[in-house]
Amino acid sequence: MQTLLHYFLHLVFPLGIAWMFFNKEWKKAYLILLLTMLVDLDHLLASPIFDADRCSINFHPLHSYYAMVFYVGLLFLRKPFRILGIGLLFHMFTDLMDCLLTYQNCKDCLAASPALDVLELISRW
Repeated sequence: MQTLLHYFLHLVFPLGIAWMFFNKEWKKAYLILLLTMLVDLDHLLASPIFDADRCSINFHPLHSYYAMVFYVGLLFLRKPFRILGIGLLFHMFTDLMDCLLTYQNCKDCLAASPALDVLELISRW
């Protein structure tokens, strides 16, 4: 279920964002939102490249808190940069949800995660 939710949020939900907020040019907006998946290329820098029990947030360079500040800055620019910022921040949100679900199921799995403090804070709500 977690994997299904993860890929739904990465691939299908952006279609709703594109259609709802960029109705006249939803196809272009959806393509840009999908292209933000390229942010996951930073996973190639990790060893192993994929680890189901690893939280991407603040582990990979393009998933860092510093990168997220830059993504927020994109929201203040014109299209297509604004759409890019929305897509990148939504990507981070999606990955954060995945981290939270992993954390709920296996707290020890993320004991060494750089985002552990954030996960614990959110989990207390």
